Amino acid sequence: MSHGRNKYQSRESRGRVREVFLRDWDPMGISDFPGFDHEYDNYADRAYVMLMDENAGTEEIYSYLVEIAFGHMGLTGTPKLRARCRTAAERLVFLRPEFLTH
Repeated sequence: MSHGRNKYQSRESRGRVREVFLRDWDPMGISDFPGFDHEYDNYADRAYVMLMDENAGTEEIYSYLVEIAFGHMGLTGTPKLRARCRTAAERLVFLRPEFLTH
């Protein structure tokens, strides 16, 4: 248990982060392909730790998503993808209070 969260709560919250990654971020467009839904799990786990243990805000999570997409994955820094990074970061920060209360 980390910071008062039990395994069940953490697993459920991490699943919601994963959903945001697949629905709102998805820089490689894998959400339409069965069997690839775990592709972003390591990134989602890190974002969850940033969100919950490091109290990261929108800008920190946005920077992390941009670095993954453009630096690590080597994708082109299009305005559309930057907007997707921003949306995902904002949604994750918006979810934090829910993760803390259940």
